[in-house]
Amino acid sequence: MQCISPSQNVNSPFLLKEQVFSEYVCRNKTTGTMTIKIVSLTLLAAFMSLESCSDSGKTQNPEPKPIFQTSGKSNNKIQVALLLDTSSSMDGLIDQAKARLWDIVNTLTTLKYQGKTPTIEIALYEYGNENLSPDSNYIRQVSTLTTDLDLISEKLFSLTTYGGDEYCGAVISEATKKMDWGSNESDMKLIYIAGNEEFDQGGTAYSEAIQEARKHNIYINTIFCGDRSEATSNLWKSAADKGSGKFFNINADEQIAYIETPYDSQIWKCNERMNGTYVQYGKIGEQKKQNQVLQDANASSVSYAAATERTVSKSKGVYKNESWDLVDKVKEDKNALKTIQKEELPAQLQGKSAKDIEKYVSQKTKERKEIQQKIGALNIKRQEYIEKEQRKNGKQNDLGAAIKRSVIELAKAKGYTVEQ
Repeated sequence: MQCISPSQNVNSPFLLKEQVFSEYVCRNKTTGTMTIKIVSLTLLAAFMSLESCSDSGKTQNPEPKPIFQTSGKSNNKIQVALLLDTSSSMDGLIDQAKARLWDIVNTLTTLKYQGKTPTIEIALYEYGNENLSPDSNYIRQVSTLTTDLDLISEKLFSLTTYGGDEYCGAVISEATKKMDWGSNESDMKLIYIAGNEEFDQGGTAYSEAIQEARKHNIYINTIFCGDRSEATSNLWKSAADKGSGKFFNINADEQIAYIETPYDSQIWKCNERMNGTYVQYGKIGEQKKQNQVLQDANASSVSYAAATERTVSKSKGVYKNESWDLVDKVKEDKNALKTIQKEELPAQLQGKSAKDIEKYVSQKTKERKEIQQKIGALNIKRQEYIEKEQRKNGKQNDLGAAIKRSVIELAKAKGYTVEQ
């Protein structure tokens, strides 16, 4: 097992002054799995007070009042299933997916329906990999539709490529039938399938699989990784037309052009503070909290821009962790603290009175809200900077850019508004 400090990457947002950061990411070379070892923690109070994401001049840690509030959520869902070809030639596609995951999430978070924020769920399938069983048509559901975005990131970074026959019809059919798709007419239900071989391989007719998906109001979007002329002859455009979706062709081996901004480092400092507001509970709490930091490291390993996009996602309501974080749990259920057993609480709350626990969670809620608002303000400036640079450099043509363009177009057609 190899352990690498994130601060060893000179381009990483984990690099802080005096190498303060103390979490080491450990990757098992055989399994590819990653864990975190906490080695030490040195807090430089003076540094943080000078360069934190807090507004200067504010009184720190005032005694809080309980602020448990509900947000303006709708019953609508935006559901996106990513069906990725993981055969031997698709390493570039997987790299692009890793690079653009949080950018895609942030595009989804700009969508509102009748002024309210829909629930966002993402699913992940891989197909065309010879390490998978032929009895399954070389298909694997990596994750069903879920709001657990850290899980999606974890699973995406675990994907590997190897050989394979690519059965597009079969994977569309399975994704349609084996997941809990929304039932509201105004739900956005999207499948994105990406690959580079003939679309009509395998025993499941792709046209019938798409027809079944359309009965459930699921739109099929196709992304061909290769020459556009081959996409037509290989039926990728035909599949998108039948699925009422969009067709794109991209160069999966093209390197992502990242736009770093003057605001990235400030947003990352906010991420460090925001992580400190998560209060784990229950059997999975500690594991999930460590995984949160691990997915920060995964995004950071791609680029500074990807790490910043992840931080922006974490500052929004779509990033929900009520299954392990007390702050999010209380947002969902204001009576949650009355039902959680003492032994489920983290060590720092063991033995505390009910009043002290409520005060502590309320303080963390208030602190997180302030940090999220700061990130939001910084991100507005960041997006303005990015849009200016993009006007100079032209449109990007990668997996993430294709998904973002089609999401916005369909959203507008279905009555959604786009708000930053």
